Amino acid sequence: MRIAIAGADGRMGRMLIEAVLQSPDLTLTAALDRSGSAALGQDAGAFLGNETGVTISDDLGQLAHADCLIDFTRPEGTLAHLQACIEHGTKCVIGTTGFDDQGKQAIQAASQHVAIVFAPNMSVGVNATLKLLDMAARLLNSGYDVEVFEAHHRNKVDAPSGTALAMGEAVASAWGKKLDDIADWARHGETGARETGQIGFSVLRGGDLVGDHTVYFCGTGERIEITHRSSSRSTYAQGSLRAARYLSRKEFGLFDMQDVLAT
Repeated sequence: MRIAIAGADGRMGRMLIEAVLQSPDLTLTAALDRSGSAALGQDAGAFLGNETGVTISDDLGQLAHADCLIDFTRPEGTLAHLQACIEHGTKCVIGTTGFDDQGKQAIQAASQHVAIVFAPNMSVGVNATLKLLDMAARLLNSGYDVEVFEAHHRNKVDAPSGTALAMGEAVASAWGKKLDDIADWARHGETGARETGQIGFSVLRGGDLVGDHTVYFCGTGERIEITHRSSSRSTYAQGSLRAARYLSRKEFGLFDMQDVLAT
């Protein structure tokens, strides 16, 4: 399977390139980065001391040579890449977070033309955690206050993280609610007593934290915590490759990691 990587000079992009190069069933055929990047024109494997023959480029026409693009960039970049994927019939794995409703609708529309896996977190462990949260929320559906805490590196630009939102959505869905209707995004000053049935969010940004997430179910006299901690981006890379392999059997449609892991 021929793979293209977006954001090739970023931390996640480099992790993905390394993972593809180590996979005998995958071939790196394109590496994309933003216009003006200092990496343009360099070999995609230069950071590993390898010569791949694939040059980092801002030419989206390179997607014509790929079966699937893996994209962990920014919403505006991903949506531009997605239009090129439609033009060239290239499938897409999207791990980018921070999309607004219009962006999500654009992804949904694109899935009518090409196959897409779109998930806020490609980690197998995170997606197992989402299953556990659904089970816990169904059991702890009264008498418990829920808080979602997440921590990421200082350069992450969206908050709460896409994974934290997915965790809140898992709980809200298990309760038969929409997250936007019961989320408490921030607290400051005289907030008064907590309202029953709300899901609170707390965010930490600092250092080089890869990603920590904890969901608290706080009851009277007890507290249940469900936690996932990432110590390396490699888990996201491996999950992304698994998603790309899943798309090799799909022509079009929108899928998530739960679909990928079910096969």
